[in-house]
Amino acid sequence: MLCGISGEAPQEPVVSKKSGVVYEKRLIEQYITEHGTEPGTGDGLTGDDLLPIRSSRTVRPRPPTLTSIPALLATFQNEWDALALETYNLKEQLARTREELATALYQHDAAVRVIARLSRERDAAREALSRVTVAEGSGNGEGMVVDSVEALPEDLASLVQETHKELSKGRKKRPIPEDWVTADEISAFDTTASNSLPIAQATSLDVQGSHAALGGLKGQAAVYSVDSDSLEKELPINEPITDTLWAHEKMFFATSQGSVKVYAEGTETVAFSEHAGPATGLSIHPGGDILASVGADKSVVFYQLSTQRRVSRAFAESSLTTCAFHPDGHLFAAGTVSGDIKLWMTATLEQAAVFTLGAPVQALTFSENGFWLAATAKGQTSVTIFDLRKEGDAAAVKVLETGGAVQSLAWDYTGQFLATGGASGLTVQQYTKASKKWSEPFRNSTAAVAVRWGPSGKKLVAANSEGVVSVFGVKE
Repeated sequence: MLCGISGEAPQEPVVSKKSGVVYEKRLIEQYITEHGTEPGTGDGLTGDDLLPIRSSRTVRPRPPTLTSIPALLATFQNEWDALALETYNLKEQLARTREELATALYQHDAAVRVIARLSRERDAAREALSRVTVAEGSGNGEGMVVDSVEALPEDLASLVQETHKELSKGRKKRPIPEDWVTADEISAFDTTASNSLPIAQATSLDVQGSHAALGGLKGQAAVYSVDSDSLEKELPINEPITDTLWAHEKMFFATSQGSVKVYAEGTETVAFSEHAGPATGLSIHPGGDILASVGADKSVVFYQLSTQRRVSRAFAESSLTTCAFHPDGHLFAAGTVSGDIKLWMTATLEQAAVFTLGAPVQALTFSENGFWLAATAKGQTSVTIFDLRKEGDAAAVKVLETGGAVQSLAWDYTGQFLATGGASGLTVQQYTKASKKWSEPFRNSTAAVAVRWGPSGKKLVAANSEGVVSVFGVKE
């Protein structure tokens, strides 16, 4: 009888009632304690399943190979040979492992050196690129010129001045509309509609009346009815959309290929190609005839919609990310990747002021009171309010903490409510003129890449990156 574990004759043999295998008692008990199963079969086994085997007590004889000195010497020689062979194998494996480790270390060191060199070359190329600007009208970005400014033609400059004079004069006397949303109604906002549109990787949203336009990086745009909660139309833009604007019955789309496309009644009417890189932001002058676009090529471009031509251009020191016209039209603001917000005079494109956020500007919007500019930077969880009547650091009059990164801003028509949207949700920040204090009447966890106000501020429309449009309002 041989033990099923050690393979030797057991001194205290026991047999398993389940398998009939003989074991050394101390070995099988230790195995049961550690595993609770029987070796070989894996079946459950306990001490009660072991049956002792009684045998006559006999003296175990010595093995035949250990009965003489020559046999012992032969055994020792065999053991020594086996030990020497094992030692040789271990040394050989150690040498091979050292070679493999050395090779891996050399490869890692070479990879680190290559990465460091490429990083230096990339940084040098970026620095060189930041010192040059793209040539006028160059669609492929090959020509380079020094910074230049093209002012608006005299007729458009006069229109800008007249619009500014008229709007700024009426702004001071403009009352809040009677049917405009109140803070109590905003506090009661809840989801009134939600619809998933066929827009993959949505990037931008704009609202015109009771309809919304949504664009995405797959080159598709959609028109959504806010009132009926339905998809009304799909538009094949065929280029990745970076920004969407809907104003004066026309839709405008900026694309990553540098185009600005204009649609009227669902049909493309004109396409501008003035940027040598992605067009990143759009805005329209309150007069309705001047469209502005900014791009990664550091350029600001003004177009006259009635003649469908470019009428003005200026360059900044770094790539531009977003833009907006002042509600009176005499100022134009654009955010940069360097963290600066640059303000130009619309008529001459002369720089009027610079505000700093310290990180690439994500979104900005002017308040309808004409005095404030709200802006946020990429990754920031706060919104900074700048007072246009002040300069330098003193212009940053308020920092609103939202608790999550902000990607979109929208001020309502009355200048009371500022909506923010981001990956962590939506908020509405309220400024009370009587107490000169800020409050937060609304917060929701719905993620949004863009947020806009509906008619009379009664609804808040938001869209996330998956193309889901959510409408918030007071439920009836």
